[in-house]
Amino acid sequence: MPRFSPIACFTATLSFATALTPAFADTLTLPPLPQGLGHTDSAPPPAGVIAYVDDGATNQRGDACHATVDTNAGVRVLSGFLQLWTPRTPFVDADQDAPAKGGCPAVSKSDWSGIPGSPTDGVKKLAKLHEQNIAYSIKVTGEHTPERDLAAYLDDRRNKNASIVDGLGPLTDAWRKGTRQTTTITDMPADATTVKYDDKGNNRGVGSNDNPDLGKAVDLIEAGSADGSTEPAKRYYKYARPYRASDKVRVVPQLEKAKSDKPAADGGFPSGHTSEGWRDALVMAYLVPQRYQEMLTRAAMLGENRIRAGMHQTFDVLGGRVLATATVAYNLNRAQYAPLRSEAYQQSQSWLMSQTASTDGQGLLQAAHAKAQSADAYADYAWNKAFFEPRLTYGYKPIGDSMKAPSVPKGAEVLLETRLPYLSPDQRRVVLKSTEIASGYPIISDPEGWGRLDLFRAADGYGAFDGDVAVQMDADKGGFNTADTWKNSIFGKGKLTKQGSGSLTLTGENSWTGGTVIEGGALVAKSATALGKGDVYLTNGTLTIDAQQLKVGDTMTLGKDATLSVATKTSSNVPSLAVANALFIDGAKLAINPKDAAGWKPGQTVKLLSAKKIEGKFGTIDAGSLKITPIYGKTGISLRVDG
Repeated sequence: MPRFSPIACFTATLSFATALTPAFADTLTLPPLPQGLGHTDSAPPPAGVIAYVDDGATNQRGDACHATVDTNAGVRVLSGFLQLWTPRTPFVDADQDAPAKGGCPAVSKSDWSGIPGSPTDGVKKLAKLHEQNIAYSIKVTGEHTPERDLAAYLDDRRNKNASIVDGLGPLTDAWRKGTRQTTTITDMPADATTVKYDDKGNNRGVGSNDNPDLGKAVDLIEAGSADGSTEPAKRYYKYARPYRASDKVRVVPQLEKAKSDKPAADGGFPSGHTSEGWRDALVMAYLVPQRYQEMLTRAAMLGENRIRAGMHQTFDVLGGRVLATATVAYNLNRAQYAPLRSEAYQQSQSWLMSQTASTDGQGLLQAAHAKAQSADAYADYAWNKAFFEPRLTYGYKPIGDSMKAPSVPKGAEVLLETRLPYLSPDQRRVVLKSTEIASGYPIISDPEGWGRLDLFRAADGYGAFDGDVAVQMDADKGGFNTADTWKNSIFGKGKLTKQGSGSLTLTGENSWTGGTVIEGGALVAKSATALGKGDVYLTNGTLTIDAQQLKVGDTMTLGKDATLSVATKTSSNVPSLAVANALFIDGAKLAINPKDAAGWKPGQTVKLLSAKKIEGKFGTIDAGSLKITPIYGKTGISLRVDG
């Protein structure tokens, strides 16, 4: 193939893009598009199990006396607990008149005496895990501070939605206003050690019958908890509260009056507070995806506060999350709630935009993150992730096969519907598959895989390309369709194709090998390995380099209708783009967006890119107000500042 002369210079200015005379042969033979794997990935529901979204209605509070793994979806989704625990006797109610009051009959005597250290109503398996479970409660309750006690007290005595709503951060006040939410628990009363205070507020707020602002949102949050009772599971598993298992567990003194005086009717597994908090948080994350991960973190914090209160253990909190996740997916998939789901989402977005003077979903995203951590406890992404991820397993090691294939429950994809709206339902299932945790962990190893879902990671996009992925983003649809960021580190052998007018940013340490194709919109690289290890091919659209250096693992091709946009610094002696193999430039546009324009002085030379070999050239160059001269070499291109 003909080569260009070693050095060719020409000038570009800001006021207009300068057309360039070819410095190479008239024709340029371009390589083919990356081939990838030639197929997409899939995540079919697990076979041979009853889907919770089809059977969630069996989890009825009134069936608590007779619920079993075979008859009750709530008990079944928590059946991983049976690896650690065998309930010994049917439920016992100390009140002999219980059947007449709607309770359970006293069918046998329990040895669950309620004395610390005494046997509970079952047989322990894998005793060391039970020791680890109670040890965490002893440790955490022993690390109490006034601030932690207050948070634990509020999350215990307040209605759950009134508690978790602060996960919305800067949007909290607007949400409370729109839902007309009230609470009577705002602090810890001085006499709380002797008086039990209950929240007399309205919990989730006022529904649509009397509230045109966020009434539909309140309705959907209420709907998300339908058939979500923890009572059948509590009465089936009969696992003790931590303060009944060990006298070393400290209960927040102001919560002593909240303890039940009927141990046999007061099971700890799963945590009801945790489950309700998670149910509400998941629906609110659906309605306000601009705070998706923050709401997940708030739900995890409520669970942690149940342990800090001395009221629950790690087993209980893990169970509460699993049951809540399945319950919300079940309800969001119900046909009767389909219109409400759409109406509530649109209402939530419109109301919050009006209250924050935002004109679109991207503006609302900025408003949702407008405060520092001093004013928004969940403002720090890194802190949220570091808090959330360990609490998916609470540090337990797998007790079963940790190498099972991923398992995505039927209907789970609805949980990402508003967070990743530009993906198809099948693609969202693959996202869940590629981000879930390993199999085999205690408590959360349910038959379908609800406990393995890592929604925090899933909100950051794919974790692997085990098939080719085409992302079609329509900026006109607004919100995350306009712009989104994938923060996961992505591996695999598949290919990524960016389509549509929207902008997708990649920040991970990526290593997929199937290649990257940009056909429209923008793909923004914010890490050195943002585009993986394969070929990169721009047929249209823009590749923006917003990192000190982008490394392309193989060949790179810039088509005539494509744009390479580079945000570079004069202070860096590192090329903004390093191509491991050949670079082909078929008249593409180069846009220079200097991060430190004031530092660009006449006479300076800035390294732009390097490659094993370079063929072709840019058709136009736009450097803003700067006057630059590109200097082409066989293996590199530099920019000389002329003024």
